[in-house]
Amino acid sequence: MKLWDKGTDTNKKIESFTIGKDRELDLFLAPFDVVGTIAHSVMLGEVGLLQESDVKALLPELKKLYKNAIQGDFVIEEGIEDVHSQVEMELTRKLGDIGKKVHSGRSRNDQVLLDLKLFARDRLMEVTHSVEALFRVLQQRSEAHKTDLLPGYTHLQVAMPSSFGLWFGAYAESLVDDLWFLLAAWRIVNQNPLGAAAGYGNSFPLDRKMTTRLLGFDDLSYNVVYAQMGRGKMERSVAMALSSIATTLSRLAMDACLYMSQNFGFVKLPDAFTTGSSIMPHKKNPDVFELLRARCNKIIDMPNQIALITGNLPSGYFRDMQVTKEVFIPAFDELLSCIELMTLAVSKMEISKNIMDNDLYKYAFSVEEVNRRVLGGMPFRDAYKQVGIEIEKGAFSPDTTNVNHTHEGSIGNLCNDQIKSKMDALLQQFGFEDVQEAINKLIT
Repeated sequence: MKLWDKGTDTNKKIESFTIGKDRELDLFLAPFDVVGTIAHSVMLGEVGLLQESDVKALLPELKKLYKNAIQGDFVIEEGIEDVHSQVEMELTRKLGDIGKKVHSGRSRNDQVLLDLKLFARDRLMEVTHSVEALFRVLQQRSEAHKTDLLPGYTHLQVAMPSSFGLWFGAYAESLVDDLWFLLAAWRIVNQNPLGAAAGYGNSFPLDRKMTTRLLGFDDLSYNVVYAQMGRGKMERSVAMALSSIATTLSRLAMDACLYMSQNFGFVKLPDAFTTGSSIMPHKKNPDVFELLRARCNKIIDMPNQIALITGNLPSGYFRDMQVTKEVFIPAFDELLSCIELMTLAVSKMEISKNIMDNDLYKYAFSVEEVNRRVLGGMPFRDAYKQVGIEIEKGAFSPDTTNVNHTHEGSIGNLCNDQIKSKMDALLQQFGFEDVQEAINKLIT
């Protein structure tokens, strides 16, 4: 079955090529297609395009389809082109002509726009909660190890004293900025495209504000041409937000790989979190961090892939946009698994104590000594030269017991509470509860 079928046959190779992976990927969209159809049907009833009896017949069947989709029992049958066709066919089987009426005022174009936005909105909620969980673990580790020093590096050269509190806390605050990107993507996603039809609106008296309210959107994508142009742009905006989170995870994974090596020896994972070598019996490899790094780097490239697929298209709909699904839909599960594994790994990570007692790191305290002399009245440039000459002569003997950083965000003043406040205030701006309440009303 094809919604555009006019009774002519399509070459089988052409049909297979143009359908692509839609039947497989559309299973992810099935619950959202059904929810969209519920809202659309209620609206059609309100504007007089469906009888009240039609709506009463449709809603129980649609809710059954939704339950099947959520439970994984929804199937797109052989010969059925996509999720939209399958839903309409199921309704027609059960309700006859009533099922044929639900497409009034819609095109597959605005249906897939809506499905993808509802899907993205749902997954963005999951990603946000997952990021929040990692943030909490990083903050807990930061507080627990705020007095445990480790060397800080610039150019991979020993630079100045740092701490595990500072290291864990840095990645926690990085996630706050990542969520600003996610919030921006959420704002773009949470606008209703339904009613744009094929990108030029419809002569039916649709009530687009009603479907916006029913589906829990913040607002409409008003201009119907722009609503259609939002396909690809929405995916790229979300991809940039996911990419930002992936960048934080990838960098943390890289640090962990370095710090786990014997040359550093700053952290280790329990044996159950490492893998071995088929030839070297001593090996305990940080494969989890290496794969996190690689998978996150893949996600970092996602905005570029979507831009290359859609970037030079004129206004209006083009089939090129179908290919974005292949990049976009799987990315959420991939990122969620990376966040989950990173959260677990960070929570189980063991840190080494008294690292800075090693003479290897004594020059990390050179700035502390320069500052001590400046506080004693010596000009900074003279103190810098004095300490530099002592280092060159091998005469530098640092005080490793007196690291006194007090300003905001430093070793002695991590400001974790302030960073937590930033995160909490940001999370409140999403308004997930309103969305969930609207969807629950539709499906129950």
